[in-house]
Amino acid sequence: MIFFNNLHFYCNDAPIFMFLKKLSLINYKNFETNSFDFNQKINCLVGNNGVGKTNVLDAIYHLSFGKSYFNPVASQNIRHGEDFFVIDGLYEKADRDENIICSLKKGQKKMVKRNGKPYDKLSEHIGFLPLVIISPADRDLIIEGSDTRRKFMDSVISQSNKKYLHNLINYNKVLSQRNSLLKYFALNSTFDGDTLSIYNDQLHEFGSQIYAERSAFLDAFLPIFMTRYNAISNEKEIVNISYKSQLHEKDFRSLLEESLAKDKVLQYTSVGTHKDDLLFTIETYPIKKFGSQGQQKSFLIALKLAQFDFIKQLANVTPILLLDDIFDKLDEDRVAQIMALVNNEDFGQIFISDTHVERTESIVKEIHQSYEIFKL
Repeated sequence: MIFFNNLHFYCNDAPIFMFLKKLSLINYKNFETNSFDFNQKINCLVGNNGVGKTNVLDAIYHLSFGKSYFNPVASQNIRHGEDFFVIDGLYEKADRDENIICSLKKGQKKMVKRNGKPYDKLSEHIGFLPLVIISPADRDLIIEGSDTRRKFMDSVISQSNKKYLHNLINYNKVLSQRNSLLKYFALNSTFDGDTLSIYNDQLHEFGSQIYAERSAFLDAFLPIFMTRYNAISNEKEIVNISYKSQLHEKDFRSLLEESLAKDKVLQYTSVGTHKDDLLFTIETYPIKKFGSQGQQKSFLIALKLAQFDFIKQLANVTPILLLDDIFDKLDEDRVAQIMALVNNEDFGQIFISDTHVERTESIVKEIHQSYEIFKL
């Protein structure tokens, strides 16, 4: 066993296999009540736009992360006209049944239970059911701001590193407290350097660890990503991912001290790991501006497949893979390359949504794995 920044690389042991056996939805988005018995390899959800294909995938995501991938407002995942939703999933993991239930009633706190026992903290559940989703919504990773890319990086690391998640939660809590203190100083024309120094020390402690983990993450992640992208594109383009951080040049405490005057005027903390970013390039240029739709989609798919590889290697569990409408805007060659990649034992259970029944069936038949098609 090799250790890497408090994370385990399992070199010899086969990864734990996990799959979703049954899923029941009650009042979740546009479903009143619906149940599915899934194949342990490939499951295809097909039908016209608006029938709920993506909602099924989102419910599966919800069971892994305790939240929706597409809508962060929990109450908006309740079906119109109803007061609650329930998602009930029966998994098999390491030859043991695991029942996960996620429920929410309007005006109350969301509840996540494992085998009938509620979690005290949702963070305890993160990583138990590792999952990767590839969706058209992923384009936000390219076109939106740095916050979206930081969340991606944090999600990948947190699924196999509880200490990182703990540091991240604490960092965000202290950051909010420091920002509140800066606002208090401005409103009351006062300043308390001793109290601010306490927050600075805590931000330095948690932020420095976050920075170190993110740096190590990209060092390990980039070669995996490059391999995946080259396989999808047949090595037609040169792409890269680089980590942008203010901590590259100075330690966190120095940054906080130097930015104090600016922070007092702005009334918030202007430096730190909450400003970090990932830079995506193609042929040394930003892919946001110079990548075609096909190149951007290939980049995102490679990014997510690399996420799958990374989590599988560190957690020693084969994640569930959700492919939401990924065949649009890809030529036949790139589709063939993607399906060839998943046509091996490296992947476990896969869920695919598509609007074209014939296209989906012809694609999965080429994979030579057991499959089930659900027409919604």
